[in-house]
Amino acid sequence: MKKKKLSLFKEKISFGTDGWRGILGVDFTLERLLKVAAAAAQELAYVKEKKNNKIIIGYDRRFLAEEMAEAVASAVRGVDLVPLLASCSLPTPSCSWGIVEENALGALVITASHNPCEWLGLKIKGPFGGSVDSSFTNSVQKRLDAGGISIPIEGSTERIDFRKQHLLGISQKFDLHLISIGLKKLGVKIFVDSMYGSAAGCMAELFGSDGDGLIYEIRTIRDPCFGGNPPEPMKVYLAELIQAVQTSFEDGQLSIGLVFDGDGDRIAAIDEQGRYCNTQLLMPVLIDHLARVKNMSGCVVKTVSGSDLMRLVSEDLGREVLEKPVGFKYIAEEMLSRDVLIGGEESGGVGFGHHLPERDALYAALVLLESIVADNKCLGAKIDSLHARFGKSHFDRIDLTLKDIEMRRNLENFLKKDTPSSIGNKSVLEVITTDGIKLVLDKSHWLMFRFSGTEPLLRIYCEAPSSSEVTSTLYYAKQLLDNDFG
Repeated sequence: MKKKKLSLFKEKISFGTDGWRGILGVDFTLERLLKVAAAAAQELAYVKEKKNNKIIIGYDRRFLAEEMAEAVASAVRGVDLVPLLASCSLPTPSCSWGIVEENALGALVITASHNPCEWLGLKIKGPFGGSVDSSFTNSVQKRLDAGGISIPIEGSTERIDFRKQHLLGISQKFDLHLISIGLKKLGVKIFVDSMYGSAAGCMAELFGSDGDGLIYEIRTIRDPCFGGNPPEPMKVYLAELIQAVQTSFEDGQLSIGLVFDGDGDRIAAIDEQGRYCNTQLLMPVLIDHLARVKNMSGCVVKTVSGSDLMRLVSEDLGREVLEKPVGFKYIAEEMLSRDVLIGGEESGGVGFGHHLPERDALYAALVLLESIVADNKCLGAKIDSLHARFGKSHFDRIDLTLKDIEMRRNLENFLKKDTPSSIGNKSVLEVITTDGIKLVLDKSHWLMFRFSGTEPLLRIYCEAPSSSEVTSTLYYAKQLLDNDFG
C-alpha cells in the first residue's frame, strides 16, 4: 500500500471519533470552518439549558490555528453567543477545564491533535467538558445540510488564560512538593517531550522551583511542522527522548521520559531502561495505583483495542471492566452515567472519573509520578512486577494508508465476508465486532483491524505474550491484505 498523495479535491465535511479534521487549504478552509463553528455553537446552545451564552475557543500551535480561532469568535458572535478566546495556545484539556470553570455552553478547539502537520481540525466539547457524542455531531450535520445562514460579526473578544486556570486547578489535586521530594530521593530525572506541541512548558510550570534538577523539557519551541513527523506519541517519533533516557541510564542516572501529543491530551512514556511504554502498559500501572494504593472507587473502562493486562489487573483488584469502541467519547459517556475510576485508550488518551470526563495527559503524568513515589519503584520496575504476576504483554500497531474510499469499502467487505479462521498456525477462538474486527487467538494474544475515524488509515493492532509473536502476527496480517489489495 503506497503512500497517499495529497488530494486536491475537498472531502465532504464529516465528523470522526473526535470532531472534524481535514487537509488545511483543501478540506479545512475558513469558509467551511465558519459554517461548522456556527452550527456547532448553535447546537451547544440548544442542548443546554441556557444559564449563560459563553462559548470557549481554544487553539493549538499549528499553522494558522490562532487566526482560525479568532475567526471562529466572529462566527460565535454571529449566532448571538459570547466567545471567550484563549489568550495563548494551550492543551485541549485546558479548554475542557475552562468550560467547567466558566460554566460555559461548551468549547470549540482548533486542533488536529496528533495528525500530520498539513491537517487542521475542530474539536467540539460539551458543557460537561468532554467531547460531544455522535448524536450531537449528527445534529450539527443536519444544521449544515439545512444551509442555515449566519453572518460572522467582527468585534472585540475577551481573552482568558485557560492554560493557567487548568494548571492551577490540577496542581491543587496533588502534593507536587512531596512528589518532587520522593522522585529526587529515588534519584529519578524526568525528561518531558511535548513534540513541539501546546503542552510545552506545562510540566515545568506545574512543579515550579521544585522541578529544578528534576524536570528537563525537550522540543518545546513552536514548530508547526513538528520536526517533520506527526505529533503522535509513538516510538518511531521519539528517538531524541529515548536517546536522552538511555544515555542517562548508561551514565548511572535513573530517568524516565514523558511525552505528550500535539494538543496535550495523549500520553506515552519511556521507562528507565529506554523502553517505550504506551497506555497499554501505563494504564495497568495507573489502575493499580488508584485502586490498590489510593483505594479510590469506580469501575475501569477500556476500548476494545486496549491491552488484556488492563482487564487482568482490574479484575484482580475487584473492579468491573467495561469494554467500548475506540474513541474517548464512549468512555466519557460512561463517566457521565456511573462511577468510573479510570478510562483509557490504546492511542494514549487517559481520563479519570474524579477529574474530568475527558483525556488529560498532564493529569495522567502526575498520577504516574505519584505512583512511582508511592511504591518507591521506577516505571520499568513497576511494569515488570505486573508482568511477573499476570504474564507478559507486548503490543504494536501498524497503519496502512488508504488511497481512496473505494479501497476502504473493498477492505471492509473483505474483512467481514472473508474473516480469517486462523492466523499463522493459530486458530481464531473468538471474533469481536465491537469496533472493527478483533480476532482472539489465545490469552493476551489477539489481532484487530479497524479503520481510523480521523485519517484515511487502516489500523492493525496486535497484542501477544512476546514481541516475536507480535511481529509475526502483524506480518501475516499485512501479507493477507497485500495479497488482495497490494
